Amino acid sequence: MSMTQQAAPAVTSPPASGPRQTDGRTARRPLLLRLLARPDVGVFLGAAAVYVFFLAAAPPVREAGSMANVLYQSSTIGIMALPVALLMIGGEFDLSAGVAVIASALTAAMLSYQLSMNIWVGVIAALAVSLAIGLLNGWLLVKTGLPSFLVTLGTFLILQGVNLAVTKLVTGNVATDDISDMDGFAQAKNVFASSVEIGGVQVKITIVWWLVFAALATWVLLRTRYGNWIFAVGGNKESARAVGVPVTFTKISLFMLVGFGAWFVGMHQLFSFNTVQSGEGVGQELIYIAAAVIGGCLLTGGSGSAIGPVFGAFMFGMVQQGIVYAGWNPDWFKAFLGVMLLGATLINLWVSRTATRR
Repeated sequence: MSMTQQAAPAVTSPPASGPRQTDGRTARRPLLLRLLARPDVGVFLGAAAVYVFFLAAAPPVREAGSMANVLYQSSTIGIMALPVALLMIGGEFDLSAGVAVIASALTAAMLSYQLSMNIWVGVIAALAVSLAIGLLNGWLLVKTGLPSFLVTLGTFLILQGVNLAVTKLVTGNVATDDISDMDGFAQAKNVFASSVEIGGVQVKITIVWWLVFAALATWVLLRTRYGNWIFAVGGNKESARAVGVPVTFTKISLFMLVGFGAWFVGMHQLFSFNTVQSGEGVGQELIYIAAAVIGGCLLTGGSGSAIGPVFGAFMFGMVQQGIVYAGWNPDWFKAFLGVMLLGATLINLWVSRTATRR
C-alpha cells in the first residue's frame, strides 16, 4: 500500500463578472483632469483668456507694434521671474529682488562715471556686487536657519537705505548722472537695451534674452542633475541631504541666480534710460514673486516649472499695456495683480491636493 497521498487539485472559481475594482493608487484620472492639474497648463489658459479679452476690449492691441510693447513689458518682468521661480521651487523666496535691480544699476553708473572709467568696468563690478548680495542672502539662510522671509526682508531694507544714501552722498542727487557719452556705452547698450527690426516692427532685445533664459532654465530643471537638486531641496531638504544632495550649495547658488537676474535687468534699465533713480525698485519683488506663483510655483517649494512663469509674466505685460490701450485708469493694474495672485494661490492649492489625492 502506497504511503503517498496525492492532493486533490484546488478548485478555483472564475472571477466574478462586473466592473474591475481598483483602489486609489491604481485608478487613472481622466486625461483632461490630469492636464488641468499641471500648473503650466492652467496659466497658459489664463494667459490666453487675458489676451483674447484685450483683443476685444482694446483694438490697438491687434497691431504688431502694440504686441511688441506688450512682450517688452513682459520680458522685463519675466527675466527676473525665472530665477525667482527657481528659488521658489527650491523652497525659498527673495524679498530684496526689486531693490537689488536698482543697486546693480547704481553700482555700474556711479563707479564708471565718478572714476571716469570704461562703462564695462562698472558693468562687471555691478555683476560682482549682485552675486555677492545673493551669496550673502544664501549664506545667512543656511548658516542661521532663519526663514528666507526674514533674511531677505533685512536685505531689502538695507539695500533700500543704501541705494538712497550712497547716491545722494556721491552725486548730490537722488539719481545718477547721464552716462550716454562714456566709453563703452554703445556696445553695452547693444547687449542690454537695443532693438532689432522683425517684419518692420522694432523688437526689444530683452524679449530675445527672456526666451533664451526660459529655454535654458527649462533644460536645467528637466535635464540636469542640478535641476533634480532644486526639486529635492524644495520638497524636503533633510531627505535630500540624506541621499547626498548638496543642500547648502544648491540654496546659495539659487540666491546667486536671483542676483544674476537682478544684474541683467538693472543693466537693461541703466542703458535704456542712461540714468537710474535710486528710490525705484520697491514693490517690484512682489510682481516677480506673483508672476512665479501664477506660473504654478508653490510657496511651499518642490513644485513648479520655468514655462509657467513665462506665461505669468506675459499676463502682467498684457494687462499693464492692455489697460493703457483700452484707455482705462492704470491704477486698476494693482487691483488685477491682487486678484490674479489670490486666484493663482487657490488654483495651486487645488493642484497640490489633486496631485496627492489617491
